[in-house]
Amino acid sequence: MLEYDQIKKRTRLLGIQLNLDYENKVPLFIGVLNGSFLFMADLIKEINISCEIGFIKVSSYQGDSSTGTIKEVIGLDMDLKGRDIIIVEDIVDTGLTLKHILDTVKKYEPASVNVCSLLFKPLALKTEIGDISYIGFEIPNEFVVGYGLDYNGLGRNLKDIYRVCNP
Repeated sequence: MLEYDQIKKRTRLLGIQLNLDYENKVPLFIGVLNGSFLFMADLIKEINISCEIGFIKVSSYQGDSSTGTIKEVIGLDMDLKGRDIIIVEDIVDTGLTLKHILDTVKKYEPASVNVCSLLFKPLALKTEIGDISYIGFEIPNEFVVGYGLDYNGLGRNLKDIYRVCNP
């Protein structure tokens, strides 16, 4: 579906936009594990402003579909009050996980919260999550693996992103 060169070019453009939008600020990038680790690593290499990095791990998937139940596994251990937060996601599809993360982060009274997602499936949304400020690619409502995305734990190490037929 997407070759690494395409991903790399789009990630560079997202980095340029984030550098401009957060000039003279020190944002906190929060990567959503496990899926965002490759995208987050490549994105951060494009960021040349001062910033901090943190991670949160949540899970709602079993096999190839969302269970609808969000389970927070690892929380944040940083003070978010008054901070500019950028949530970095690998993919936004149902929006349930992202809504949970946004609701959790907003309880800590940050100055701002924005979302940067490599992939976005607008036809799969099941909840209103507001504007996603930074989107790498809009894709159809198909199951994908590679570049951090998995199927039952497999495929994260693939350099490109692939459609999965009949998972």
